Amino acid sequence: MQNVRAIFISDVHLGTRGCQADRLLDFLRHYESEYLYLVGDIVDFWAMKRSIHWSPTQNTVIQKVLRRARKGCQVIFVPGNHDEALREYSGIAFGDIQLINEVEHTTADGRRFLLLHGDEFDQVTRYHKWVAVLGDIAYNTLVWINTYLSRLRRRLGRPGYWSLAGYAKRKVKSAVSFIFDFEDSVIHAVRERGVDGVICGHIHAAAIKDIDGITYVNCGDWVDSCTGIIEHMDGRLELVEWIGHAIPRALPGPEPETDANEEQAAPLPAAASVES
Repeated sequence: MQNVRAIFISDVHLGTRGCQADRLLDFLRHYESEYLYLVGDIVDFWAMKRSIHWSPTQNTVIQKVLRRARKGCQVIFVPGNHDEALREYSGIAFGDIQLINEVEHTTADGRRFLLLHGDEFDQVTRYHKWVAVLGDIAYNTLVWINTYLSRLRRRLGRPGYWSLAGYAKRKVKSAVSFIFDFEDSVIHAVRERGVDGVICGHIHAAAIKDIDGITYVNCGDWVDSCTGIIEHMDGRLELVEWIGHAIPRALPGPEPETDANEEQAAPLPAAASVES
């Protein structure tokens, strides 16, 4: 188990067939932290109104989080739109888990990050909820189809996990520039708050980047990409894709000063970690 300062995860969608609770559980067993932030859509109440798929592994994930909170890890739950029913209880602690609609986190190197789920910057979810619900139904249908495709891939000996729903979402969202509009809206709002960055979820598009001097971090999800953010003890942030082991992608830092006569270092492999 690796000790880190903080873990940030979002969009787990417990209660649905698409939730990859086994990978999340493996991820949590690999990292021990002082803080655990659940950045929205952890439990999918939208989907559970139609049908519930709750596996023993999903139950173990809940038990794992509760156990961490009991042992002193500071667990903070920031509700999203799929678990928005919990927002009216903001400021209340359930057992050892704090429920807060927005929270600020200060990294070990002194940077201030605003944590929110991010659905308030999604115009469809905010103003046309019925469209969002229909999209959610279509998305879950693709997830259901994907379970059969995954079985076929295993029988054919194809390695890895491929998400039909994730592929369709990437194609549709890239066509309408949804992700970029979302990021711009988040950065514009956060800049007015005077913080150094934002950590959110919602759009299932993991990222860690600098946008006009603001650090934008998206946790991704545990349905398609199986990604989370970790903060190391020195404050360095890292985006980790979990496929049974970590594929780290860290926030690039400033270009190091090198002597003009010094030989240029070889580039790191694509999966290597780059310190900020």
